Amino acid sequence: MPLRVGYVPEHFLTPLMQFHDADQGKTFVPVCCPSGTGQLIKALKEDQIDIAIALTDPLLAGLAKGETCYKLCGSYVSSSLNWAVSTGAKSPYNSIADLKGTPVGISRIGSGSQTMACVMALQQGWVGEDGKITPIEFKVCDDFKGLRDSVNDGSTSCFMWEWFTTKPYRDSGEVRFIGSVPTPWPSWMIASSTDAQRAPAPDVSDFLTKLTGYVKEFDSPEGRKQKDVDYLMKSHGYPEEDIRAWLETVKYVGDCAEIKGEVLINTLDVLEQTGFIQRPAGGFVVESLINEDVARLV
Repeated sequence: MPLRVGYVPEHFLTPLMQFHDADQGKTFVPVCCPSGTGQLIKALKEDQIDIAIALTDPLLAGLAKGETCYKLCGSYVSSSLNWAVSTGAKSPYNSIADLKGTPVGISRIGSGSQTMACVMALQQGWVGEDGKITPIEFKVCDDFKGLRDSVNDGSTSCFMWEWFTTKPYRDSGEVRFIGSVPTPWPSWMIASSTDAQRAPAPDVSDFLTKLTGYVKEFDSPEGRKQKDVDYLMKSHGYPEEDIRAWLETVKYVGDCAEIKGEVLINTLDVLEQTGFIQRPAGGFVVESLINEDVARLV
């Protein structure tokens, strides 16, 4: 049985889709989860997918909060992700500083849009006497369209989503950018179900090995020169200048089956500072977060 791989339909997932174009369902079938990592984690929990390629911070936050339906099995993108902070076309907000104490739109509880709002608050110094960020009023908007609608109907002040995915809506005047917050960690990782029948270690390892090949091809100088641009123009309809600008910022891992322990520790440290997670009495044990039958901790 081919693995069910959950993904978000964004340009970062191009190597996965090129893999699927060539593989035609032999190794895996893609399952689109447009609401983001919160939806991917829910799909893992509800036996809708076996593997998720998702954002680092919500995956780690879920594990730190005791989620047991998945473990990390690999890495995907090694560069940070630039989150645009967007508000409504006619909203009264003109800077991130204006957002303090206002309702923030998120796609799902536990999503990257929520964890990064906490990082933004920490960076802005919106903290109490205990050093933890002051509580944020979050409004769940389900998906990208719901988020855009929320800032224009006034039910939220802002939302955070990847810069280039949001840019066409900024260019059309639907939303306004009032800032950006890059992730202080490599942005994408891979998780697999802890149910060995759903995600057998040999099958997951085979998937990661093959995916690595497509990642390397996409990330190569030759691919970046024109092939990647042509594919993204056709698949996503982005302007060539935006694609080339994004390619200047993104870097992929050299081996999808490797996980850097320092990335896990550093990310968990920042998430703890935001108050989004709590450190257990004995500290974080990174080995417990990964599928050691598949992933190599380095």
